[in-house]
Amino acid sequence: MELRQLVYFEAVARHGGFSRAAEQLRIAQPAVSAQIRRLESELGTALLQRTTRRVALTHAGELFLARARAVLDELDGARAELDELAAVRRGHLRIGATLVLASIDLPRSLARFHRRYPGVTLALRTGLIAQLLDDLDSGTVDVVVGPLHDDLPAGFLAEPLAPENLVLITAPDRRLPPVATLATVRDEPFVCLPAGSGLHALLVGAAAGEGFTPRIPFETHSPGSIRELVSAGLGVALLAESAAYAAGPAVQVHSLDPPLAHPPIGVIQVRGRVPSPATRAWQQYLFSSWRPAK
Repeated sequence: MELRQLVYFEAVARHGGFSRAAEQLRIAQPAVSAQIRRLESELGTALLQRTTRRVALTHAGELFLARARAVLDELDGARAELDELAAVRRGHLRIGATLVLASIDLPRSLARFHRRYPGVTLALRTGLIAQLLDDLDSGTVDVVVGPLHDDLPAGFLAEPLAPENLVLITAPDRRLPPVATLATVRDEPFVCLPAGSGLHALLVGAAAGEGFTPRIPFETHSPGSIRELVSAGLGVALLAESAAYAAGPAVQVHSLDPPLAHPPIGVIQVRGRVPSPATRAWQQYLFSSWRPAK
């Protein structure tokens, strides 16, 4: 049995005749007829009922058609995957990422992806989510990995990848219980990311819920520098749990009562923009590697 016999048979069944099938396949009708007869001979049964006006499937033909189409669909899928792989091998990928990524180990992910697709040129830009979304919108980056805030503009499409939590951090010698309320430190100076950042909005909103306005004399550019300032005793801070427990200056970490939600970490792309093969491969790798099993 040859692949072309399956192709010819499927075309005859779909078009209801040899002439239309031959025209669609752009080959001579006798060649189609000969291959179908050879297929029936190999199978030992008639697949088609032939009349002077039309061609119909026998019962055996109906059963065989379903199998033939499944084989051809699998083959088309394999060809598409190979075409995709060829495109990925010579692609380019520009990733935007925030410094807070929950359980996602971005350096290891990039290294493994690069080993899998060594022909892909990789570029990474880190920063606050607002700037990265501007970069994504302008096409400076192809995809963003970062927190999925509730006010994400409608022009972006987001898919959650990993959960994240908020904790309170204080200096190593600060005496507070393991679980604390935000109101407990209402009179303390706060360290935070700049106004306009998601973390700044979370702090202000949570403090308002506790009945006070936080005093924020120290605004800095990254979660790491927040830890440095808090560790030095200059204030307290809300911080993503993954950043609070990452390698860095010593701080005390306190769970919050009531708990404060941090946006989940996810993948963000521009809605309606077709991702490149390399971008799709990166997203598939992330979700297969880091998304927790349901």
